[in-house]
Amino acid sequence: MSMPSTIIKPNLAIMPVRDFRFDTPQHKSSYVQEMFNRIAPRYDLMNRLMTFGRDQSWRKRLIRHAGVSKNALVLDIATGTGDIALSARAAGARGVIGADFSGEMLAYAQRKIQKEKGRSGYIHLAVADGLKLPFPDETFDAVVTGFSLRNVAHLDAFLREMVRVTKQGGKVASLEITRPRHPWFRQFFAWYFGKIVPRIGALVSGQKDAYSYLPHSVAIFVTPEELRVRLEDAGLHHARFETLMFGSVSIHTGAKIRATVTSRITTTNTPPNTISARMR
Repeated sequence: MSMPSTIIKPNLAIMPVRDFRFDTPQHKSSYVQEMFNRIAPRYDLMNRLMTFGRDQSWRKRLIRHAGVSKNALVLDIATGTGDIALSARAAGARGVIGADFSGEMLAYAQRKIQKEKGRSGYIHLAVADGLKLPFPDETFDAVVTGFSLRNVAHLDAFLREMVRVTKQGGKVASLEITRPRHPWFRQFFAWYFGKIVPRIGALVSGQKDAYSYLPHSVAIFVTPEELRVRLEDAGLHHARFETLMFGSVSIHTGAKIRATVTSRITTTNTPPNTISARMR
């Protein structure tokens, strides 16, 4: 599947939002979409720098928690430059769909995939909205996402879409940045993400605004405990999470199990008609 290098942006004036107070969900989605298009060229480098090279191991751990194995069909929502999709294929998945609404991020993902031609298992990329996934119910053995939930305009609708396209018995898994619980590390985390990361972002990518949005998005996001409850409300069973890096990163998982007469899983096929936002 060939991917465009750019996508048509919404007919909406997008200006830097220093306090990141968005007027509408669409305003947030449009801002985040445009932001990821801008940071795509240095996205991977910034991830390595910000996480001291640990982010790739977290992605591989996410895939293990999702139970991705041989012959699995996997959906990676907000795939970005494709690192999680590549990890899923390396774990033995027979096929991976990497979906994202940033055409620039997908263009970089396509280049990575082309460098690994000849490996077993395919990876297809698609420009897609996480709130309106263009896939039938119960299509995938595992549905994963990394560093995206903070950015979506409607978190619960996004989670319901993940569950909707997951097969019965399949797993949903998320990798996300979270607020540390340890008091001493929380102070370091706030200083590092609030002061240092924006400066690194400005120096490396020329996008200080984007990397100022990052700590803001973490600060207002739900706690790992709250996200676990949201996953259960979306229709997952046995939802759980583990934290890494002194609580600054979390991996959540849950299983889609057929509902009983007394406990029905509720999902929706028609999430709100708004644009979802990525990751990372």
